[in-house]
This record gives sequence, C-alpha cells and structure tokens, in this order.
Amino acid sequence: MVKTLGIVSLSRGTIGEDFVKHEVELGVKRLEEMGLKVKFMPHSLKGIDYVAAHPEKRAEDLINAYKDPEIDMILCAIGGDDTYKLLPYLFENAELKNAVNDKIFLGFSDTTINHLMLYKVGAKSFYGQSFLADICEMGKDMLPYSKKYFLELIETGNVREITPSENWYKERTSFGVDQLGVDPEPMQDTGFELLQGKDQFSGEVLGGCIDSIYDIFDGERYDDMPALCRKYQLFPSVDEWRGKILLLESSEEQMKPLKYRKALNYLKEYGVFDVVNGVIIGKPMDRVYETEYKKVLTEVIANPDLSIVCNINIGHALPRCIIPFGVETTVDVKKQKIIFSGRD
Repeated sequence: MVKTLGIVSLSRGTIGEDFVKHEVELGVKRLEEMGLKVKFMPHSLKGIDYVAAHPEKRAEDLINAYKDPEIDMILCAIGGDDTYKLLPYLFENAELKNAVNDKIFLGFSDTTINHLMLYKVGAKSFYGQSFLADICEMGKDMLPYSKKYFLELIETGNVREITPSENWYKERTSFGVDQLGVDPEPMQDTGFELLQGKDQFSGEVLGGCIDSIYDIFDGERYDDMPALCRKYQLFPSVDEWRGKILLLESSEEQMKPLKYRKALNYLKEYGVFDVVNGVIIGKPMDRVYETEYKKVLTEVIANPDLSIVCNINIGHALPRCIIPFGVETTVDVKKQKIIFSGRD
C-alpha cells in the first residue's frame, strides 16, 4: 500500500504557477484525505520558465524520488512536450539504471518518453493519469471512473483489469477558481470497439501518446529530438516490440488526420505493425477526428488480421483508467475487459 507519494515535474512546470494554485491545493487535500503523505520534489514547483530551462534539475528530481526511501509512488504532475531533454542526464552515466527500483511510476502524455526511458532500464510503470489532470479535477470529487483505478493502484500496487466507462466527458474550457465544485456533464459511452481482427489477444502493453512518439521520429517540434532519441536508443527495437500490444492515444493538440497518418507510417516503416499482437487506441479528446483516425489506422496498417481495439478510456479524453506496462495482458472485446496478470 502506498503511504507517501512523490510528485515530479518532468515535462512542464505548470503546478508551480499561481494560476493553478487552487487546483494544486485541491489535489493535495484529496490525496491527504486518501491517507497519503505528499512530497513535492524540490524543483517541481518552480514554475514553467525554470523547469523548461533546467532539464538537469528535472532529471535530478526523478533520480532522487527513486532514491528516497520514504516515497512509495512517483506521480507526474502533468505532461508537456520536452521531457526528452532529460536523456543525457539520465543515461550518460547510467544514472537512471542505477536509481530505479520497484516503486510505482504513473503519468501520461509527454510522460510517454519517460515510460520508454524506464522500459529501457527494465523498470515497469503505469500509464494513464497525472496529478493536475486527474487528482486535481475541479468537480466535487475526482471523476468516479478515474478515482476507482487510482485507489486500486495506491491500495494494492496493481491494476488487475479495466472495463469501459459508462460515461465520457468533454474537456473543460475554463479552469478558473469559479469552476471549483462544478462537475463536467456526463455523456453515455459505448464501450471497447473492435475495429478489425480477433476479439481476443494477449501481450505486454507498451506505447503512449502518438504525438510524443511522432516527435521521436520527426523534428518538426524540436529539431534535435530524433537525433538525441537515436543516440540513447530510446525507442525499442523491432525485436522488443515482438508479441507486444501497442497502445496509442492522441493529445489535446488534436492531431490532424494527415499528421496522424504520417505518425502511423513512421511506426509502419520501423516494423512495429509487423510484430505486435494487437493495437489498442485511446478515445480522442472530445471525440475529435475519431472516425478519421479509424480510417487512417486501417489504411496504414493494411493488415485486416491485426487486431485494433478503439475507444479505450486512456489518455487525454475524460475519464481515464490506468494501464500497467510490462505485465502480461489479455484484451477481450467480447467480455469488454482488459485483464492484467499483475505486477511482480
């Protein structure tokens, strides 16, 4: 059971800004009500400009969170777009490899890059929620579906299975103080959807935000990112993808279908779709481009035998489950379940 939680800002330093102070205070209160002690790592609250300028301090916070004997779980504050800059500070002298242990690590979005870093050094992690996006939800409580999986994780150290949410929610357009206590309006959801292939398949899940994965291959956002990722061999080899289940979800930037096609083509050219056992797709935020993404997926993959399951409540659309990486997983669309073998 988790007793002390360490919060890190590995991408963007948003939680250090005054405009989210009311959200941060709400999140801390909720965590404490769950019986948790909350420790913000030293540089996590220094704000957007400082965190952006000091990737070495972000890396230091992550290393120290793993080394701190009091911390049981590392929770990412939020995503962002440049956590790749931590690579030299975590890998040049095996800093991350020497620090990691079996602590729970949870985050999503740009944290995809951190998950791949942890995978590279053999550490398991959990994908799907963050402090600001989930714990600090401005309604009367965390969204029930999201809270269910967060509580399971802190109480047991595992997530055993996920089922679809009965509802989904549109993203808030305002995060001001006036929104405290205002619940988002629920809309009926439709469950896991088999786009093609067999309705049951197994393997370990790996992947994350397609926007971040795109940036590993394409220097459109940061021209040095692809080279740095190649230098430290961040993206797993084709052999490492063999037999896995690829998770893809899309960010709040709502990638246009043409770019989505380009991102999938990078994965196809790399050989990922030739070796994985299946693909699971997170619901797009506000369901924007949902139909277009499905069309592009089938066209680019061009293999009707490869299972693709859509409308998973993971990633940027609300609410969010939590998916463990590095454990044997069975996707069963007929039973509307994704079952995990557990964490060693």
